Amino acid sequence: MQAVFKGKKITGMLSILPETTYKFDDETKNFPKARATRLKKIMGYEQRRRVKKETTTSDLCLFGMRYLLDQDLIQKADIGAIIVITMTPDYFTPNVSNIIHGECGLSDDVICIDIPQACTGLLVGLMEAFMLLDHMKKGKKVLVFTSNVLCRKMVDQEVFEEPPFGGDAATVTVVENDVEAEDIYFDLRMDGRERNALILPAGAFKFPWQKEGVKVDVGDGVLREANHLNMDGSAVFNFVQREVPPLIDDLMDFAEHKKEDIDWYLFHQPNKFMLQKLADKMGVPHEKMFMNIVEEFGNSGASVIGVNIVYNLGEELKKQQYDCCLSAFGGGMSWGAMIIKLGNMDFCEMVESNL
Repeated sequence: MQAVFKGKKITGMLSILPETTYKFDDETKNFPKARATRLKKIMGYEQRRRVKKETTTSDLCLFGMRYLLDQDLIQKADIGAIIVITMTPDYFTPNVSNIIHGECGLSDDVICIDIPQACTGLLVGLMEAFMLLDHMKKGKKVLVFTSNVLCRKMVDQEVFEEPPFGGDAATVTVVENDVEAEDIYFDLRMDGRERNALILPAGAFKFPWQKEGVKVDVGDGVLREANHLNMDGSAVFNFVQREVPPLIDDLMDFAEHKKEDIDWYLFHQPNKFMLQKLADKMGVPHEKMFMNIVEEFGNSGASVIGVNIVYNLGEELKKQQYDCCLSAFGGGMSWGAMIIKLGNMDFCEMVESNL
């Protein structure tokens, strides 16, 4: 799907990180030293954040929402909709967005929507926000939350058999109408035939939550932990290298942009090696594509792009503007990209929670 969104702007971004940091060296004590060293160097695994065992997705989102309200960065009366992107909802029902709505005492005309999406989640959430804004009263804003707490069930686990690269985080993105905003160019694609390349087998109605140690064949002939997010690394790597570069080329043609016109390529970050190879295949200088988020905070799925923007460009985006290409790829399988001018934001910052 290709689309142009007119008169829309991101006016604020907030990233919420758990305070607890876990070092890759500590979590891979049982790994052969050569393997651990190689993973750190090539994949960029250094440390990550994990929430406490009792923390839920709504806890992180509410921490961010209350911060925005307490700091007068958003007013309740200005909120027209809340969109939450998560793979780890508190409940099947009610939605996390309804929990935020109720806990913060918002008006009953505020729309609440949850969308279950993985790595492309922020792009999907922004697409939904842009479309909602076309039908809202003047001055209303949409808040897009991303949040995952996939690591919470592993808090008691100190040493891992497989490389730990996942991280917990949340982000809030404020979107509103602006008649002077430049056009936003968007392309999103899906291929459900490759859905099993990234799958969390247990937990829903098809295969309920299992006791630890229960394994299941997800279609590749290999038995995998039923309660853990399972990834066919080679399949995902090949998928990204095959599908993302032509997507970016198509988007550039659609937007009548050249790659050199883009100031920053703000991409999802599974690992540094994948990003380096992707940048090379796209013909994009490494210095235009940040690769430090998975190294510093781990892969937090739909939150990675938001964390990437705030961590690397936060202060700059309060006072100047850049032509940016956002892109994400992962579960579904899905992949997408957006060309958008970011900057002159009301706020763009990162906070630590005690959760």
